[in-house]
Amino acid sequence: MKIHPLAGRIDADQVDSLNVPRMPNDKEIDIFKKKAEIYKKNNLAVVMAGPDGGILEHAFAIRGHADFMIDLISETNLAKKLLDRILTFKLQYWELILKELGSLVDVISEGDDMATQENLILNPALYRKIIKPFHRELLDYMKKNKRPSVFINFHSCGAVKELIPDLIEMGIDSLHPVQVSAAGMDTKKLKKEFGKDLTFWGGGVDTQHILSRGTPSEVREEVKRRIEDLSPGGGFIFAAVHNIQADVQPENFIAMWKTLNEYRKGGG
Repeated sequence: MKIHPLAGRIDADQVDSLNVPRMPNDKEIDIFKKKAEIYKKNNLAVVMAGPDGGILEHAFAIRGHADFMIDLISETNLAKKLLDRILTFKLQYWELILKELGSLVDVISEGDDMATQENLILNPALYRKIIKPFHRELLDYMKKNKRPSVFINFHSCGAVKELIPDLIEMGIDSLHPVQVSAAGMDTKKLKKEFGKDLTFWGGGVDTQHILSRGTPSEVREEVKRRIEDLSPGGGFIFAAVHNIQADVQPENFIAMWKTLNEYRKGGG
């Protein structure tokens, strides 16, 4: 059973006294640095992600999904107070990370899961009124304090097409995982509409259905389709939609990998 620490009726004092996670300590920072240096020596990109979960996701975890959805409508000031507490935690994290590892990272990544597979979790107007200002402040801080060559990635699963213009306007460079099985996430249309402003990180193969349940032939055709949709003109980092699951057949993984490498060798 999942326990939400501030579930039920609460007041502002309880938000103020919320116990937040500690920052990475010196030993952990040293481990991060050593790993990053190894990646650099091997000509690999160094990607640093934010604390697990986005601002909205943390609010759901702290209050519970139903309670926080009610807060957004009927207890707006309380909702904003909690969001501000979460934002402060994230800003402290990125201040530390960019100070200690800013010279080593190539990509910094934040995110928030704001959709199901069919629709957004929130009405777009409600997102723009309450949640977006917190996303903007976080992303603005990251932009202002990173090296110019560092890219900002944003993770958001599900049917997020309607909010992609908002994310672009706030300055993200890439979107992950491009859940192609969700409503509105047609790769050809996404590339046409947003490809000049956004790199697509993911969307290379439908992990949920085809990679896990299809045949090797179906996997090959799926990979070809997604590469041909998303790669023209650049702005595409091939990856499966989210994590490859444990029940994926080896033959399907090999089919994905071989097809990808055929395009690499062919310059596609």
